[in-house]
Amino acid sequence: MNILTISLRLSLVLMVLTGLLYNMAVTGIAQALLPKKADGSLMYNKEGQLIGSELIGQNFTDPKWFHGRLSSISYTANGSGTPNYAPSNPDLLTRANQSVQDWKSANPDVPVSNLTMDLITNSGSGLDPHISPKGAQAQIPRISKLTGLPVSELESLVSKHTASRQLGIFGEPTVNVLKLNLALQQATQK
Repeated sequence: MNILTISLRLSLVLMVLTGLLYNMAVTGIAQALLPKKADGSLMYNKEGQLIGSELIGQNFTDPKWFHGRLSSISYTANGSGTPNYAPSNPDLLTRANQSVQDWKSANPDVPVSNLTMDLITNSGSGLDPHISPKGAQAQIPRISKLTGLPVSELESLVSKHTASRQLGIFGEPTVNVLKLNLALQQATQK
């Protein structure tokens, strides 16, 4: 009986410590030190309306916007994942060929040789908000034609929104598509 009482007390103490107090402490520290990131890196427009998160890709279908990576989960952020096709899987080849055909029809003035892999494949989560700088640059002719903005101005936007490698050595340079499209929206409203 004594061992059972001690076990129950210890379990209760550990549940309160690890299940409640630890989580409250970590959340409090995160809110104090990095409140924007702790809240999900949410982005708002000038009117204060929530338009998305820096961390979750969105589906831009209008050809006048920069397009992000494909998403096999339709950018549904309540779960993430993607079919894990092996290179030998015929479904992967079919999907890639369809992506190339979609690219050709949306970007007839841009050679397929400018097409980057990140524009025809999806990320592991299906929610990646970033593309490569080359992927953004490949879309410039289409966007320039549809918005009337000069190519040089669009190249400047891409350059301004290109994040370098983390700590100068980790990862690859990336462009956040939502941030880039917000800058594009501002540029077209001038």
